[in-house]
Amino acid sequence: MSEKKKNKAAEEQAAAEQQVKEKETEQAAQEPAQEDELEKLKKENAELQEKLLRQMAEFDNYRKRTTREKMELYTDATVKCVSEIVSVVDNFERALASPCEGNEEFKKGVQMIFDQFMQVLTKMGVEEIDALGKPFDPELHNAVSRVDDDNFGENTVCQVYQKGFKLHDKVIRHAMVVVANS
Repeated sequence: MSEKKKNKAAEEQAAAEQQVKEKETEQAAQEPAQEDELEKLKKENAELQEKLLRQMAEFDNYRKRTTREKMELYTDATVKCVSEIVSVVDNFERALASPCEGNEEFKKGVQMIFDQFMQVLTKMGVEEIDALGKPFDPELHNAVSRVDDDNFGENTVCQVYQKGFKLHDKVIRHAMVVVANS
């Protein structure tokens, strides 16, 4: 019986060695497949990272563009509103320039309203274009005529017919001026 046990043990050992060899062969066959799969996963990871970076950049550009468009829309709406309001400023100035006999209190009240109105416009960023005595600038001024006047230099604004206004750096209404040509 001992011989049977030895044979059986030898068979089992041979079978075990055969299984180990088969597993080693399988592992050796799987290693290139695993390396190929690892390379494939690395490549896919790199592609996904690049795609993520592109999406992040695209979103950042979108955010900046919408912010810029929102600011432009706000500025355009403000310019449109203020361009309608500046004609009211002209009428206030005409009213204050006209003689007001016996109604000084009324004129004082109109002056106070006008001053408050101008303060509100200033808070909004609206400013009057300073034209009188300044060199003519077609970006700010609209020349309606030229005169020969030795009191002013070449291409200098010598008279303002209508005040001009700008909102920050954007011209709302050009100043209508007369330009001296000496």
